[in-house]
Amino acid sequence: MKPTLDSRQLHAFSALARRGSFTLAAKDLFLTQSAVSHAIKALEEDLGCRLLDRVGKRVMLTQSGEQFLRHTEKILREMEAARAGLDSLSKWGHGRLRVGASTTACQHILPTVLREFRQSFPKCEIRIEPGDHGYQLDLLRSGQVDLALVIEPPSPVQDEFTFVPLFRDELRFFVAPLHPWAKLGRAPREQIASETIILYNKASHTFRLVRDYFREEKVTLDNIIELGSMEAIKELVKIGLGAGLLAPWIAQAELESGALISLPLGPRKLRRRWGVAHLKGRRLALTEETFVGLCDSVSEVLGLKTAKAPAESAE
Repeated sequence: MKPTLDSRQLHAFSALARRGSFTLAAKDLFLTQSAVSHAIKALEEDLGCRLLDRVGKRVMLTQSGEQFLRHTEKILREMEAARAGLDSLSKWGHGRLRVGASTTACQHILPTVLREFRQSFPKCEIRIEPGDHGYQLDLLRSGQVDLALVIEPPSPVQDEFTFVPLFRDELRFFVAPLHPWAKLGRAPREQIASETIILYNKASHTFRLVRDYFREEKVTLDNIIELGSMEAIKELVKIGLGAGLLAPWIAQAELESGALISLPLGPRKLRRRWGVAHLKGRRLALTEETFVGLCDSVSEVLGLKTAKAPAESAE
């Protein structure tokens, strides 16, 4: 196997070709003339051909030298571009940010986070990948995103990721003001099985949490409408089609206006923990650390860290 070309030899050859003099090339490179001569000799030995002819005090390129110079200049340009690219990453405001997030997080959390982030990193390239929980974890595993704003992964998966917690929420029933449950102020356990329950799609982590919750409560959900949008769930609930399952922060405007009424699932609460996940052992870049910090700050500003569900009526 032939030895790899030495960048110092390439620099010496380029300087010598440009200046036509060992003395001047050595001066440009802050080396001794002997060091330049040794570098050229070693390069010619590695390549197995003569690159230069010495004509008096001048140095002339051979035909092989002329051809090799074109490659040398291209290699040195690429090396300089690589160095410049790495330098730019270390400068404030440069770099890239690749984040995965659920549609809900994209709508309610990310706009504020990214507005603040852009002020600190105006030249950072930002890419957002929306998608459900499992898809986000797959993106992290494959290196397509560096961070994911998600619900805490289940126990068997946690060892793969570092999870930075941000806030907890609670899933509750949401009904229209004229729904019978709204008048009662609660969801009677014996009526849940016969009620139309409007849920986020069955492939989601949230759906699995809801399924497991009611399974443990020994309540069967026989009539389910599955949707891929929290906004669509709210709209169907508003027209009285059934009871939706949402977290209060996702329907804050509707709760404040009275368009929707929030009720507990039962005596036992169903809580989720949200946070930012990344591959375990991965060292975060400055942009990524800043993003995580902003998510934490924005969660507090939006009231998510201290958000409490409306007072529950007694069963």
